[in-house]
Amino acid sequence: MHLTPAMQSFILHWGDMGAKWGVNRSQAQIHALLHISARPLTAEKIAETLSLARSNVSTALKELKDWGLVQSSRQLGDRRDHFTSVRDMFDLVTVVVEGRREREYLPTLQALEHVQAEARADHTPPEVLARMQDTLDVMQMFDKWYLQVTRLPRSAQINLLKLGAKVARFLPGAKSSPPD
Repeated sequence: MHLTPAMQSFILHWGDMGAKWGVNRSQAQIHALLHISARPLTAEKIAETLSLARSNVSTALKELKDWGLVQSSRQLGDRRDHFTSVRDMFDLVTVVVEGRREREYLPTLQALEHVQAEARADHTPPEVLARMQDTLDVMQMFDKWYLQVTRLPRSAQINLLKLGAKVARFLPGAKSSPPD
């Protein structure tokens, strides 16, 4: 597979961003390659294209499959798996956001709830307890909002995203939103 300079830039940047998000750089580069590839790729082709060790590719593909970002399929006459990324960008973002919520946000909410109970029992000063409670309340509010939005049909979610700050026009007492 020939990578153009733009394709290489995309893959390298995706790898850099993955590293910033706490994802292995090679894993993010593999995902980027699959994301832009017109056809499913075998692990061997991925390793060859990105100059990565086959074992590294296998490990990364397993993790990407566990995340729900990559699927494998078979082709007639070929015993190897062929891999593709989630093609729909809305689905891709949804998988990533939900995964991060499960691994990062929800454990933080649980920890804050535990700390609140501990703080009430150990006589933490009221002003500290209030600050902790405010942190928990706001984080729970965002999580509740997120869950409500995810239950909306996709068309409503897209319209809500397109509305952005313009939604303030429909809220009593809110200032009008700035132009796009």
